[in-house]
Amino acid sequence: MRIGELASLVGITTRAVRHYHRIRLLPEPARQPNGYREYSLRDAVELARIRRLSELGLSLDEVRDVLAEDAGRDLVEVLEELDSDLARQAEAIRQRRARLAQLLSSAGGLSAQAPVSPELAAVFEEMARAAARLPGPEPAMAVKERELLALLETSAPAGHREWSAGLMRTLSASPDAVGRAYEVYGLLDALASAQPEDPRVEEAAVAIAESMPPDVLESMGIAPDLDVAAIDDGFARVFFADFAPAQVAAVRRALRLIREAQS
Repeated sequence: MRIGELASLVGITTRAVRHYHRIRLLPEPARQPNGYREYSLRDAVELARIRRLSELGLSLDEVRDVLAEDAGRDLVEVLEELDSDLARQAEAIRQRRARLAQLLSSAGGLSAQAPVSPELAAVFEEMARAAARLPGPEPAMAVKERELLALLETSAPAGHREWSAGLMRTLSASPDAVGRAYEVYGLLDALASAQPEDPRVEEAAVAIAESMPPDVLESMGIAPDLDVAAIDDGFARVFFADFAPAQVAAVRRALRLIREAQS
């Protein structure tokens, strides 16, 4: 039979048959004097087996290994390994679908930073409720806070995770913690175009210090010298580079106030 007849019989394309020849998965028969390949029933049987193994989920390299070994035991081992892989994939898919269902059923709607963990989603929902109670637009600093938390949760190395945990603990410290945080966000927003010597820096610093749990600095790994650049590596410097000078001054002053209260 010709290649088209072989492919039609097995239910695959002639292109696939030629690909199997190129990668030496299916032996290529010698050409006849007329230039055409002539395939036998044995070729069809072998090609059908390749198709069945592929449909089970084996890669072409795994199919080649199976075909190279005639012992049924080797095929059983390959199939058992494939079954275990499929079971792991099925569990991963189940967990992902459960997470999607949780996100879709979110009462407060999805934030621009979604998807995030259930714990962080709960904080974001509380922030959304607090923002809805504001007389005006949401402070830009609140948006930055959410972006930071989502970034830290997604890709932060171990050293930064304490920082993320500390911020979340600050927002979850008490029922009115988010409300106090929004007061702080408003004060920091007001410093966006101010100078570091602006008297409002002290007001914002006091508000920051009073809104943070007493031991949050230790959980965030804040250095005793209070140098913002020394809070961690370059990540902190990049993050604070997005702050206005007066906002950075307020954060530095707040850290000093907290340290002084603890000493």
